Amino acid sequence: MTTDQIILFSLFGAVFALLIWGRFRYDLVAFSALMVGVVLGVVPSDQAFSGFGHPATLVVALVLVVSAGLVRSGAVFLITRTLVDSSRSLGAHIALMGGIGGVLSAFMNNVAALALLMPVDIQTARKAGRNPGLSLMPLSFATILGGMATLIGTPPNIIIAAIREDSLGEPFAMFDFAPVGGIAAIAGLAFVALIGWRFIPAREAEGSTAGALQDYIAELTVPEDSKHIGKRIAELEETAEKTDVAILGLMRDGKRLYGRARNSRLRTGDILVLEAGPEALDEFRSALSLAFSDPSRHETLTAEGDGVDVVEMVASETSRITGKTAQGIGLVWRQRAVLMGISRRGKRITQQVRKTVVEPGDILLVLVPKDTAADVTDWLGCLPLAERGLTVTADEKVWMAIGFFGAAVLAASLGLIYLPIALGLVVVAYVLTRIVPLSELYTHIEWPVVVLLGSMIPLGAALESSGGTELIAQSLITLTDGLPAWAILTVLMVVTMTLSDVLNNTATAIVAAPVGIQMAQTLGVSPDPFLMAVAVAASAAFLTPIGHKNNTLILGPGGYQFGDYWRMGLPLEVLVIAVSIPSILVFWPL
Repeated sequence: MTTDQIILFSLFGAVFALLIWGRFRYDLVAFSALMVGVVLGVVPSDQAFSGFGHPATLVVALVLVVSAGLVRSGAVFLITRTLVDSSRSLGAHIALMGGIGGVLSAFMNNVAALALLMPVDIQTARKAGRNPGLSLMPLSFATILGGMATLIGTPPNIIIAAIREDSLGEPFAMFDFAPVGGIAAIAGLAFVALIGWRFIPAREAEGSTAGALQDYIAELTVPEDSKHIGKRIAELEETAEKTDVAILGLMRDGKRLYGRARNSRLRTGDILVLEAGPEALDEFRSALSLAFSDPSRHETLTAEGDGVDVVEMVASETSRITGKTAQGIGLVWRQRAVLMGISRRGKRITQQVRKTVVEPGDILLVLVPKDTAADVTDWLGCLPLAERGLTVTADEKVWMAIGFFGAAVLAASLGLIYLPIALGLVVVAYVLTRIVPLSELYTHIEWPVVVLLGSMIPLGAALESSGGTELIAQSLITLTDGLPAWAILTVLMVVTMTLSDVLNNTATAIVAAPVGIQMAQTLGVSPDPFLMAVAVAASAAFLTPIGHKNNTLILGPGGYQFGDYWRMGLPLEVLVIAVSIPSILVFWPL
């Protein structure tokens, strides 16, 4: 290996290790690696920021804005509101929601599709009296599968099309992925709806209330005039049991009292640490005349407006509060809101709630000024766990939004206009017609993903120009020496899927696509089947909650554990490979 190759492989190894560790956010990791690459001379300084103007990066950003326009216009919610019914059986509900999710994610970002449908699914589960964990994982997998069918459905497809344009002179068109990705998606959706959901661990009886959404670690404060001052905590147990609240302990002067808490006598300002649902928490508070964790702020809220609301929301990787505390981001003084509780898949919270670092997948219980729930949720960048009634713009704009988007897709599919330009025109039309307010235009772009792409693309190009991808490809060809074409494609898919299950699928596609092209050139065959294999495999991240953002988003609301995903995900990945290989050989022959 050359010195440049050694440096680049070391950089990529460090990036992969840090992404798997998860201590630092992926955009910071990728950008740091890019800067180190420039300093060490393996990435030319004049190419350092070329990834930020790359068509793949622009398309990903534009798709997010277009997706927001379709949601804000009420176009998508019109479909879900019309079709979803809580009286259906679980299997029928999963089939319907999965079908809707699959179709939507083919034409809008699959994370946005899940963000729209997850509150609908949770609300339906609540009305049906069943655990939402039985349907959220199938919905997540369905939105991932649906994205495989078109160019704009998932970032890996956009990246692979751009890499094909750079290497072969022409990108994949809008529906070039449909013959393979569409068939894999249909087969996967059928499996998820008919069989797969039965593999999800049933931690509660179907028909019980959704515990994953009800158990928060929360805090209530003993006010100055409380009649319970001087009482032992044990004396509150009867009320706690009646209201279905668990008293976990006591915090005094910022310190948690553990063993002796049960016999401690209450003082003014003591904080009771509780585990309870929103309704139970409020009932317990009312019964004992306790105050919220920030009583002075609550008094201000009620004095300033018409009262307060309680909203449940889930934190994603890119939420403003993720990796920070409510106190750290100034939730109280910026939004006049109070973080009441955190639900973290049954894990104990050992610090004060407002000083607890929020993790992706956490469910937050937030006290907000009345009628500001949507604004606070948007500011935090979280997803609401109840339907919002998404009729933000006038009804007459529904068909306008659909018309603009449909015309752009048609024009791009017929080759009349370059896809990034078509999507850019849709964004301009959405802004001019106020489907997407100008003030919100940039808030819908997922900037960490843009930074990830902008950083990884130059690194990937450097790896290719240094001969690194050729070295990887040669190793895989040596490994599969003498095997038939379908076996070589299978090995490539398995390797790519394995990477995607533990890494960001975008980073996986950037690395694996050039390797696929190099393997094809070494074998003297068409690179298209290898690129299709990478496209499907990079998106098929079903084994862990960290391989795809959709899997991370449902972790908390579904009450899942890390090891729950492979139960349905492993047979699904095997099925995707089994269906995709024959499809590739038929539609994209070697």
